[in-house]
Amino acid sequence: MYYIPRKLNNYDSIYGADDQSSYENAYPIEIYIKSIDGFGGDGSFLSKFGLEIRDRVVFSMAQRIFSEEVGTFTTQVRPNEGDLIYFPLNNKCFQIKFVQKFEMFYQLGALQTWEVTCELFEYSGEIMNTGIPEIDILQKKFDTNMYHWTITDDEDGSFLIDEDGVMLVQENSSINDLIPAAENDEIQAESDLFVDFSAVDPFSEGTI
Repeated sequence: MYYIPRKLNNYDSIYGADDQSSYENAYPIEIYIKSIDGFGGDGSFLSKFGLEIRDRVVFSMAQRIFSEEVGTFTTQVRPNEGDLIYFPLNNKCFQIKFVQKFEMFYQLGALQTWEVTCELFEYSGEIMNTGIPEIDILQKKFDTNMYHWTITDDEDGSFLIDEDGVMLVQENSSINDLIPAAENDEIQAESDLFVDFSAVDPFSEGTI
């Protein structure tokens, strides 16, 4: 499998979160699947936010292998919560939710492996630039940030716009193309039939 560390670019110490994290490296590593009977967790269910998939899997990796394959190139001494593990057999990315650092029983007098509990990764605007197409395609498939797909000038990196001031974006990068279920254009067209704010805007601060 591939171990993908998370890079914190704008960490907020108050909220304990980073809204601009990125994944820029992937390291092949030997990982053992403990939950061989299938995925655990809540599975697929319909919540108030829509369909959610919460497949859970438990991986085990040797501490020595982790130090050689990942720790040599990073400053990590153990797997961190928030990092990703790419499972090539089903082309899925799993995010580490919990790392078991203290086992009840030790083998040979010491902890030999890291037990990590992972859930299916839910993309939320992270930058994917690992160099592995199967992993980086997550951003291409789910990213809805227009600035990531806007064409820029090679010299100064500024965004290119047309004569109307609209940014030029790459092909197949509109919301309707990125999200097949989106109906933004249809909803806008229907609303224009009975809502017209061009003459008077009732929500403005001006006089009616």
